[in-house]
Amino acid sequence: MTGTAQPASASVAERQVTETFVIAPSKDKAPTLNTEDWPLLLKNFDKLHVRSNHYTPIPSGSSPLKRDLPNHLRYGIINLDKPSNPSSHEVVAWIRRILRVEKTGHSGTLDPKVTGNLIVCIDRATRLVKSQQGAGKEYVCVLRLHDAIDGERKLAQAIETLTGALFQRPPLISAVKRQLRVRTIYESKLIEFDNDRHLAVFWASCEAGTYMRTLCVHLGLLLGVGGHMQELRRVRSGAMSEQDSMVTMHDVLDAQWLYDNTKDESYLRRVVRPLETLLTRHKRIVVKDSTVNAICYGAKLMTPGILRFEAGIDLHEEVVLMTTKGEAIALALAHMTTAEMASVDHGVVAKIKRVIMERDTYPRRWGLGPVAQKKKGLVAAGKLDKFGRVNDLTPLQWQKDYKDMTTDGVRAPKEEAAPAAAAAAPEAAASKRKAEAEPEAAEAKKSKKDKSEKSEKKDKKDKSEKKDKSEKSEKKDKKDKSEKKDKSEKKDKKDKKDKK
Repeated sequence: MTGTAQPASASVAERQVTETFVIAPSKDKAPTLNTEDWPLLLKNFDKLHVRSNHYTPIPSGSSPLKRDLPNHLRYGIINLDKPSNPSSHEVVAWIRRILRVEKTGHSGTLDPKVTGNLIVCIDRATRLVKSQQGAGKEYVCVLRLHDAIDGERKLAQAIETLTGALFQRPPLISAVKRQLRVRTIYESKLIEFDNDRHLAVFWASCEAGTYMRTLCVHLGLLLGVGGHMQELRRVRSGAMSEQDSMVTMHDVLDAQWLYDNTKDESYLRRVVRPLETLLTRHKRIVVKDSTVNAICYGAKLMTPGILRFEAGIDLHEEVVLMTTKGEAIALALAHMTTAEMASVDHGVVAKIKRVIMERDTYPRRWGLGPVAQKKKGLVAAGKLDKFGRVNDLTPLQWQKDYKDMTTDGVRAPKEEAAPAAAAAAPEAAASKRKAEAEPEAAEAKKSKKDKSEKSEKKDKKDKSEKKDKSEKSEKKDKKDKSEKKDKSEKKDKKDKKDKK
């Protein structure tokens, strides 16, 4: 504000002539939100595109790191270092018993002798198992060659040759059907080679479902000396690697024992991590709190429900829908690109693929508008049936004004109906119901007649079968008696003969 100060009693007219009132730009820059260090899905939250900043926060749900322990376990995953010898299913079953939870699942089977990264999902997190099983994997493998080769360079060239799309047939010891399939090796490199001991260690990044055992056999064939897999360790599965707080079975057992005996949950919270850890590589869409429960019930995400969205979203790409607190709500398939989300004012943004969050974690926020409230009142008064459909008591004004959007998903254009047509609507509906009821009654009568005929036929058949059975049994008895009589007569004759 600039100008000569006037006494407070001066009129507005006097002050506006002598003074200038301007909101001058501040020299201090507005503080920017730095979210680089924020955890999980909230990381770099400030870099997302803003669709709207206006929404009403609802005090439901909680940050993934602030969940109470039962919910922390229900929405948790374990980055487990699988021990050698037990199968993946055995390990998962042991964890279910140790933690006393309902369900557990894993990110992809490892052979009993194979060690390394196995993502164990608990309860609600098991909904992410399918997406994790299809994610890429990384292995460190020990290859044993059956004879010495010319040098390390030849082996490195062979490993490089077996990169890209390869034909593979599952090994004989595999439990799956041995069909020829194509699997991709994205990258591989030789780590170490000992020609005297015929041993090599190499690393490979590959598609889910690749058989490293088969790859080792192919390497042996390519080198002309033969070879097989000596040892294998998985070092990455999807978003989790062995550097991401990997734990052992002993850690899980000790953490549960510590909580049971001392009520110290810190160890258990370090062992079990939030499921949002697996979704940090997905593109994100942040939705309003009022939208959350509708999505949990399977509703599509519409444009008014968006707050922020990530750059680079493509059509039909898998994205994660999240709350403002950083909770994962569902996995969805994008029906709009980033550019479309920024420009359109209506439409379907994404369709739900897999709901993660439990229903009613957030309150319901649909059916609260004036039309919905009026419809509920009519249903309660019996003027609409329990499904909200028109009946004989429905007011004419409601029939004229209300257009049902549930049939084809688009509200039909309003048509001006004549009063006579509106008055005739109930009669037409009644006649239509009567016409529909007549063939139904005839059909019911016919079906009843058919049933009675069938039952009569069945009774006759049963009687004839019973009669046949009784006749057969009588014949059998007679035959047995005659055979018995013949035997006794023969015996008597034999006895008489012996006496003589």
